Amino acid sequence: MGKKHQPFNNPFAAVGKDLKKQIIKANKAERNAAAERVAKPRPKPPSEPLDDAALFLAAVQGAAPVRDHRGVVEKPLPPPDASDVPVYDEEAEALAELASLVDGSSDFDIADGDEFIEGCRSDLDRRIIQKLKRGDYAFRIHLDLHGMTRDVARDAVEKFIIEARRTGHRCVLIVHGRGLNSKDNIPVLKVAVKAWLERGRIGKSVLAFCTARPHDGGAGAVYVLLRR
Repeated sequence: MGKKHQPFNNPFAAVGKDLKKQIIKANKAERNAAAERVAKPRPKPPSEPLDDAALFLAAVQGAAPVRDHRGVVEKPLPPPDASDVPVYDEEAEALAELASLVDGSSDFDIADGDEFIEGCRSDLDRRIIQKLKRGDYAFRIHLDLHGMTRDVARDAVEKFIIEARRTGHRCVLIVHGRGLNSKDNIPVLKVAVKAWLERGRIGKSVLAFCTARPHDGGAGAVYVLLRR
């Protein structure tokens, strides 16, 4: 029998096997890392902030007009026709006041003299005018017409009466003066105020009026009791 062949003793065989295992392991780790990088979504770059208009458009995107139960789109009401707005005709009112003065027609019972004027609606309880004359109705606001022309005074009285009623005042004081500095000492504003308080648009807001007591202006002023 021949001699048994002895295998070649390679001292680097074990080292080669370990190195191969390490290379395989490293390759596998690299492939896993690459797979994770692909699967993980990339962060989006920060977008520019939207302005108010863009935010509003985004919020209402896809919205539909509101419809009523019949499926009809609601439309805004048209503006009122200018012909429907009442027009104040100062000349017509002045003619109406003049006509009522001529024929004596008025809703007020009037009494006047050199030092006093008073008037109240015909259907008003007489005890009310007596209380007004005694000063039982306290006033908190007043209007002084000194230095005003007749036209300016009329506008001032009308605005004063309207505002007084709007703010809940029941009794007010109007100072018209005695007319001592007027031509021929005629108290133009005193006569005019009496006419305004019993007629026209101003008169519609008045229940009664009378000359004020001395400490509130006397013959140069009037208490005016307004409708509620």
